[in-house]
Amino acid sequence: MKFEWISSDHELIDVLAEIQREDRYALDTEFHREKTYFPQLALIQLKWGKQIALVDPLAVTLSLFGDLFRSSALCVVHAAQQDLEVLNYACGTAPNKIFDTQVAAGFIGMSSPSLSTLVQNELKVTLTKGDRLTDWLRRPLTSNQCSYAATDVEYLLSLHDILEKKLEALGRTDWVIDACEELRLKPAGPSSPEDAWLKIKEVRTLKGSARGVAQSLGHWREVRAMSANIPPRRVLSDMALLGIAQAQPQNSEELFRARGVEQRQLGAEMTREVLAAVAQGVGQDVKFPVADQEDVDKDLRPAVGLITAWVGELARTHQIDATLLGTRLDILQFLRRLPNARLAQGWRSEIVGKDIDGVLAGNMGISFDSKGGLRLVPVTNPN
Repeated sequence: MKFEWISSDHELIDVLAEIQREDRYALDTEFHREKTYFPQLALIQLKWGKQIALVDPLAVTLSLFGDLFRSSALCVVHAAQQDLEVLNYACGTAPNKIFDTQVAAGFIGMSSPSLSTLVQNELKVTLTKGDRLTDWLRRPLTSNQCSYAATDVEYLLSLHDILEKKLEALGRTDWVIDACEELRLKPAGPSSPEDAWLKIKEVRTLKGSARGVAQSLGHWREVRAMSANIPPRRVLSDMALLGIAQAQPQNSEELFRARGVEQRQLGAEMTREVLAAVAQGVGQDVKFPVADQEDVDKDLRPAVGLITAWVGELARTHQIDATLLGTRLDILQFLRRLPNARLAQGWRSEIVGKDIDGVLAGNMGISFDSKGGLRLVPVTNPN
């Protein structure tokens, strides 16, 4: 497979100028985030027309991508959520017009297919499996690494052509445009340090003042990890954070006895910071966020499970990935009448939202059909 290796600004400027004369281009990235807090962009793959370029982000000025990303050219990608996050962090911006082939496939009866699955199904081409543990930051990259990376964009424009025709035949082109825009605008990147403690698996087992300590420690750990650009668990393990929250030590001796704490890992400075975070958290009255279902009117709670099952049935009937049509969270937000509820807007409102309103109003009911599936039926005497 032919490709051009781009490792200087003047080479990149020439490539970007060529792409901006096109209506569309394909893009993918390779990155690492195992040893850092923020993702490390290691490679950018581009295809336009029949040309492929591999851009070395370690050797070029990434802000040069700004004009292309802000242009009207359509960027064809696959499963782009993390790519968009990485590009926003590394380049300061990301493509403002995307077509995600994984999202599009969800509207023609496939459920979040991998690129290799989609290429096999639509183009009858079997992609070579790459090494998931490969080091994309090494230089020079091997020929196998480069070929594998180029393959990630080789077929995206062909997939775009095929999927676009199928979507047009189904009348779902606008649905995909809306879904891709939702993906593009979806918040990405680090969450608020104040909420970092909620990502810990067993944190909901904590009671009383231990919650305040866990929140305070989680905030401290997240800020320190961001500052040092290392994963939060390398600052303090989840087990140690929970152990400290439960023990609530007042001095270093008590701290080092807490479950999961290693004295050699902390050091004098971090020991002082941890004890300060504990002292700050002990006096806080912290409650867990109200679960979405608990925030729904109690008379509607029994309906949540049934409506969720019906939406899943509806997704199968329409051959749409159920996560694209409506998740349980979407249903809860709709029932809570939140202004940004997805089921109250656009194509989802037509397929799902209006019928849920009919059920809630008593004009429609959900029943089983002869095959054990769910269906909507009119209620003749709602009163």
